[in-house]
Amino acid sequence: MQSETPSKETISFEDFKTEVLEDYKIAVTSRECSLLGRREVLTGKAKFGIFGDGKEIPQLAMAKVFKNGDFRSGYYRDQTFMMAIGALTIQQFFAGLYADTSIEEEPMSAGRQMGGHFATHSLNEDGSWKNLMLQKNSSADISPTAGQMPRLLGLAQASKIYRNVEGIDAEMFSNNGDEIAWGTIGNASTSEGHFWETINAAGVLQVPMVMSVWDDEYGISVHAKYQTTKENISEILKGFQRDENNKAYEIIIVNGWDYVALVEAYEKASKIARTTHSPVLIHVKELTQPQGHSTSGSHERYKDEDRLSWERAYDCNVKFKEWIIENNFSTEEELDAIDKTIKKQVRDGKKAAWTAYSQPMKDKLKELLPLLKAAATDSSDEATIENLTKELSEIKDPLKKDLLVAARKSLRYLIGIDSDAKTKLANWITDYTNQSQPEYSSHLYSESENIAQNVDEIAAVYSEDSKDVDARIILRDNFDKIFETRPETLIFGEDSGEIGDVNQGLEGLQEKYGKLRVADVGIREATILGQGIGMAMRGLRPIAEIQYLDYVLYALQIMSDDLATLQYRTKGKQKAPLIIRTRGHRLEGIWHSGSPMGALVHLLRGIHILVPRNMTKAAGFYNALLKADEPALIVECLNGYRLKEKLPENPGEYTTPIGVVETIRTGTDITLVSYGSTLRLVEEAAQELEQVGISAEIIDVQSLLPFDLNQDIVKSVAKTNRLLVIDEDVPGGASAYILQKIVEDQNAYIHLDSKPQTLTAKAHRPAYGTDGDYFSKPSTEDIFEKIYEIMNEARPQDFPQLR
Repeated sequence: MQSETPSKETISFEDFKTEVLEDYKIAVTSRECSLLGRREVLTGKAKFGIFGDGKEIPQLAMAKVFKNGDFRSGYYRDQTFMMAIGALTIQQFFAGLYADTSIEEEPMSAGRQMGGHFATHSLNEDGSWKNLMLQKNSSADISPTAGQMPRLLGLAQASKIYRNVEGIDAEMFSNNGDEIAWGTIGNASTSEGHFWETINAAGVLQVPMVMSVWDDEYGISVHAKYQTTKENISEILKGFQRDENNKAYEIIIVNGWDYVALVEAYEKASKIARTTHSPVLIHVKELTQPQGHSTSGSHERYKDEDRLSWERAYDCNVKFKEWIIENNFSTEEELDAIDKTIKKQVRDGKKAAWTAYSQPMKDKLKELLPLLKAAATDSSDEATIENLTKELSEIKDPLKKDLLVAARKSLRYLIGIDSDAKTKLANWITDYTNQSQPEYSSHLYSESENIAQNVDEIAAVYSEDSKDVDARIILRDNFDKIFETRPETLIFGEDSGEIGDVNQGLEGLQEKYGKLRVADVGIREATILGQGIGMAMRGLRPIAEIQYLDYVLYALQIMSDDLATLQYRTKGKQKAPLIIRTRGHRLEGIWHSGSPMGALVHLLRGIHILVPRNMTKAAGFYNALLKADEPALIVECLNGYRLKEKLPENPGEYTTPIGVVETIRTGTDITLVSYGSTLRLVEEAAQELEQVGISAEIIDVQSLLPFDLNQDIVKSVAKTNRLLVIDEDVPGGASAYILQKIVEDQNAYIHLDSKPQTLTAKAHRPAYGTDGDYFSKPSTEDIFEKIYEIMNEARPQDFPQLR
């Protein structure tokens, strides 16, 4: 039996009854969507389905205390919650299942994500912020299990910053930090490291996070006994329970079929988190999964009859209906009538979604068929085109792919024919492709006016009195100016606070700006990134510091699956302009001198990757990015902090252009392309080459993503007719990417008189010590000899063999 009905001192019985019945309607609507959605997959109209059936009632309870300004970072089964907060309609649910590419029809992702992945719109059409305090917010879901957890931490921390840091314009983002970040996760996914890292970090930071664990005892087919010690996540988290002497978690345990207890649990959690900023974990037990994990298989394969029988009896919707009848809120007949009405509404919504999705293709089919018929009469293989046309016309619900396959194949049978019909068919293919491709490929990066490439270059200002200082001082003074003039900025990382980072680039800034804005954190790279993502999604401008480039690998999944895809998977409706600061390139040992730039370039499309050669350039990148609305990774040169640079007189103002290369030495015989610390060796080699009559032009890439937007490198190659890319990444890493951009994208091959080549590090990690560096990565001698070898092949009379 469920808990007794709570006393309602501020609401009449009739009003409470109305509220209960509205909840019932939402629960039934959500369940019917799940049931019909599965059938749509099994009949082939949708590709895959993963639904929220069995979790309806706890999600209704969560929705009751979810307020404007709050944020959800959730699990891909939260459809009932989204319906309850008014952010998901029946038709939108099915539009997501069909992958409708219209953002109006399918506002969650415009068909870019599978169904069950939800989001709200944080941005206006021009990319500017909406007032997030006037709406209930959901950060865009991702499929990787527990991947939503690090971002959840940052969404919660934003409230702490807004409550405790003065001077921030928070009107559209916070009301004194009263907002809660609500997380949801399946019980099996609590086995993931991201869950544990986030739980620990939230307890340390004391942020308003409410974490719901939907526990149905299984992870696909794997029972909880194989997932969780003691088969009980709240039991093993008891050590996190707060008490009068220790700030930690409030842990609440509640059955997922008990409507009243769930409402009370979420009201309690909301009050604690909203007022005290203590995190709360709600373990929602005894849930079911009526249709199994997904449309990929049946749960009857791994659940015995006893379990299936229990699930039928304790289905949360079944128990809710029983409770409503027992407490005289309605009769079984009235509820059955509601069920029948909702079934029709869901069918009608599904039909409307399918019509909206399929009709544009049918309209295009009507355009294409006469073009194909006309083309067939001009072809020497008329029968083949007619057969393609017939097959296409017989497809009941054609896809865009079906139309283009038929049209493009037909064009092959018109090779060598010059006719009006061929021209019209070719134009139709081009127009339809150009119309369709952006529906799948737009918004990898911001498409607003505030893109990083639009930030104008502002030169560093020097005078006769400008001092030569350790380069770290340039960074420190620039950060100082940033924090002084931009109260919404903050930086955090391992050793970033009290000692001012391991290389003293933040020296003294924590004392000046406080422990919230210049903060030390634990050794937990994934949630450092998550803090940054979540806070950036709520209007702050965080800089997340990863101590060394090698350690970025700990956070790579979050960077790749969450941050890099955010603009893309919401079709420009959410953004997180996070700056990631790290340091790397040449130092000592396998774990402190890696340069996995090729891996990062390939995994982080959607994030700018900037590789400044010195700290003045790095500072300029920070200044430029703070004027833009896109995420970026800045890799400072680890061996450059103690080198001398002139101190600019306009810190916080000068900018380094993004996506622009810089020629740092002119030459006529060969173009050398590199970046970061390796450039110093390239410059040394160029000076030595000059002594033997070789004139080398050196270009600093500066920015790997985006790459040479003005296509300046090919202009150099056109002059020198030779190209060498020097890189300390592994063979085929960033050097291969750079070569592809220059030779293929910029068509530099037409200017080459010698084979374009790369000079890279060895395939292994760098060995320890000075000699380890010398034999692992390109040296000045390696660079000199490689270039001399190229010139020997080109002009042997001028450059005899070296050895």
